[in-house]
Amino acid sequence: MTLGVDGEPSHAYDCHSLVLRLPSSVGTEDVQRIMGRVVPRMPEYRGLRLWETSSTSQSDRVQKEAARPIARSRATVRGVLVRHPDGSTDLVLVARRSQLGKADLTRLAVMLSGGAEPAPDTASSPPAPSAGQPTPPPPWPEVPWGLGERRCAGEIGTVRLNLAQGDAALLVAATVLTLSRYNGDREPGIGRVTGDALTIDSFTVDEREAVSNYLDRMARSAAKAQSQGEARAPVGVLFGELDETCEYRPCLAPMFPLTFYWEHRPDGSFRGRCWYDRGVVAPEIGDRFAQHIVQAADSLTTIAGERPLGDIDFMTSEEEEAILRSGVTLPTTPCAAPRIDQLFTEIVRKQPDSPAVSDTLDSLNYRELEALAESLAAGLHALGVSSGDRVGVCLERGVTLVATLLAVLKLGCAFVPMDVRHPKERQRYIAADSGVSTVVAEGEFPEVEGLRKVTPGELVLADGQSGDHIRGTLGDCPAYAIYTSGSTGHPKGVLVPHSNVTALIRAAEQELSFTADDVWTFFHSSAFDFSIWEIWGCLLTGGTLVVVPYWVSRSPEEFRELLARSHVTVLSQTPSAFGQLIEADLASSSSDVTRLRLVVLGGEPLDTRILLRWFSRHSHTACRIVNMFGITETTVHVTVRTVTPADTERGSKNVGHALPGWSVSVRDERGRILPYGAVGEIWVGGAGVAIGYLGRHELTAERFIEDDTTGLRFYRTGDRGRLRPDGSLDHLGRWDDQVNVRGHRIELDEIRSVLMASPLVLQAAVTHFNDPTSDAARTRIDAYAVLAPGGTTRAVLRHCRSVLPEYMIPATLTAVEALPLTINGKVDHTLLPPPTMGFMAQGEPLHGEGLADPVVEKVLESWSRHLHTNVGISDNFFELGGNSLLVVRVLAELRKMNLPEVTVQQFYRHSTAARFAALLRDLTPDY
Repeated sequence: MTLGVDGEPSHAYDCHSLVLRLPSSVGTEDVQRIMGRVVPRMPEYRGLRLWETSSTSQSDRVQKEAARPIARSRATVRGVLVRHPDGSTDLVLVARRSQLGKADLTRLAVMLSGGAEPAPDTASSPPAPSAGQPTPPPPWPEVPWGLGERRCAGEIGTVRLNLAQGDAALLVAATVLTLSRYNGDREPGIGRVTGDALTIDSFTVDEREAVSNYLDRMARSAAKAQSQGEARAPVGVLFGELDETCEYRPCLAPMFPLTFYWEHRPDGSFRGRCWYDRGVVAPEIGDRFAQHIVQAADSLTTIAGERPLGDIDFMTSEEEEAILRSGVTLPTTPCAAPRIDQLFTEIVRKQPDSPAVSDTLDSLNYRELEALAESLAAGLHALGVSSGDRVGVCLERGVTLVATLLAVLKLGCAFVPMDVRHPKERQRYIAADSGVSTVVAEGEFPEVEGLRKVTPGELVLADGQSGDHIRGTLGDCPAYAIYTSGSTGHPKGVLVPHSNVTALIRAAEQELSFTADDVWTFFHSSAFDFSIWEIWGCLLTGGTLVVVPYWVSRSPEEFRELLARSHVTVLSQTPSAFGQLIEADLASSSSDVTRLRLVVLGGEPLDTRILLRWFSRHSHTACRIVNMFGITETTVHVTVRTVTPADTERGSKNVGHALPGWSVSVRDERGRILPYGAVGEIWVGGAGVAIGYLGRHELTAERFIEDDTTGLRFYRTGDRGRLRPDGSLDHLGRWDDQVNVRGHRIELDEIRSVLMASPLVLQAAVTHFNDPTSDAARTRIDAYAVLAPGGTTRAVLRHCRSVLPEYMIPATLTAVEALPLTINGKVDHTLLPPPTMGFMAQGEPLHGEGLADPVVEKVLESWSRHLHTNVGISDNFFELGGNSLLVVRVLAELRKMNLPEVTVQQFYRHSTAARFAALLRDLTPDY
């Protein structure tokens, strides 16, 4: 007999198999003879077909046959005799579980091996006819900790396990607890098989509960809920009795992403096997998860029953240490000059005549920049500023701003940057909260008691003691304090020392191959910590810094021209801004930004799919794209990963390994190390951890954690992530109400507090919306308000604009009669109505009397389309929820309508529909 192909296979999960070693006295002829007697008398085995094959590798051939599903034919069972080189023979039986149960399969194996045959009067009745196609396997849920590879889908991994003592309830308890830790879920569901139906049992896990109570509940099968039909649990558990004479497999493919089968031995121990699909669960994860269940079961039986469930640990200390080490990247050679200004002076000595920084009005080499900074520092000192002070800096992006920041550092002080375009109220708060006594600013600056305002020109004139001012000497003294959004309704200052910045530059210099030939852009606001990376990353590696004027940074077309004109090689961008540049690049007939060798993306989560169009035009080897995860409290960047076209196709969330000197780990709410793949909070340690929050000692103690055992400090980021077995990190968003809009981390509670501060608002709620198309222009903040009598959404919006920066202004503000509440009295965001797009304010209708002007018609149609609301002639684009990203799209669309070209700056200065239409007519008088 030969092995044949017996038709289209059934669903593998619907089949089971049994392997039995035949006695040496039973040959092929004996098996055939038994079949001839048994099959006609027992209709349930009708259609049994038997093949014979031989093997060179005894176990491999048997396992392949035991895993091969039966065909979708009238046969209920398939048999294969596998002959081995040593003369032994294995009988492999495979059947559809719905037609032939384990008992029937075992009885057939016994008979074919020469065991007892049924008497003539015990013949079974024919089985019920098959209902056609076997039931397809249920759709599996996403297993975020599985880390499987799609290319491995259908490949089955296997783990063999043993449990020395216990029972089924203990194994279920251990499985539920382990799954809860991996999922971060307090009500995990596990799959079971009841008859031929798959079910899910959902259990409650409270880690404060005593171990004994937990085990008692499991012994009583205290499942909270049970659902039949489509089983969507990540883990399933099956039980059976062990028969040492044969090997039984209850399913040929996992019924659940991880399917456990535990066989109870007569001595009370268990033999277990776990099957998983490698397309969903990686082997490293599947093997560890299975072993963690056994370790959890052992701990549950040995730990004192009165202790809380949270004391159960299924990882050994050695495993935890190995996971911690995998998230650490060893530091490079320590920087000889730990202070920013000292390291800059070293660069000046090496290349004094190399170009350092330029803007539209001025250009300085390194020696000239050093001299200007010295003069400004001396002027500050002459006015009474001394080492250890904090100095406010509120200047336009340019050469003077860079020199002023350097001057503050040379004096041994820390700078507090403020954006000239932020509301005066925000500038006033930051100046007062940071305790600055001097602010360097041009133009108006809000009055603060005890605050002295001085211009850069006045500092130069005050320089009468050049070289005589005090210099700081320590690298751990503060270099700057940058303010980020705070949940109290006010921003909070993050204090960062010199050594953090110099460590960052040293680490990145090696990783990203920075040289003195590089040309960088200074694109971002000095109040946004991405600018720290741009300025000092360039100047401390000897590069040339090109300042991007504010309005050029708002126009992707002009910015693209600047990149080409200035021969920029290193570009740092938020993904939102780079998405605009990609659009401008695709619209251009030439690819003249090819001088770029490196693009650093950071400041907000990257959806790698936005890079598909970039890679379609630019080689990923000629221009390296790197994604860097990081936050202000950990000094701009923490990890680095080169993004490839393959990453864009699979939508990778991997942000890479820690920078040299940094560490990343993923932990639960108690600070415990989580296994690879498990989702938890990202903790960052190492060279980048900031000093803390200015004047916020309790918040500093809560977020900056001192490890008494190691003496190391960690920052709890509040970000969700998972660590991979290779030590790289996946970033999965936020746990709390902090969101990221166009590179800025925003506490929604700060916006809500500002709304509630208005006398026109009685109640308020703020939510965040992400468009599933991943269009950054449609990422927005939605606000809801119960208005006081006489209040309007427009008036509330004006209040917001007087306090909040542009990127924090709600895109929508919807007036509601009352906020829906949960049973616990919290706002139920799921019951909030759809937002009123563009505030639906007092604008005139889109079409109506007096709107026959074709220019006006085109403007209103375009604005309405992009703002998703009915725009009137007197409406303001930004008050309707517009932002800088949408400005670019509107201008591009209007150009396609053959309307005159308008700059972004002109758009901002003509932001009502009426004024904008008038501008277009003025630019084209003959239109």
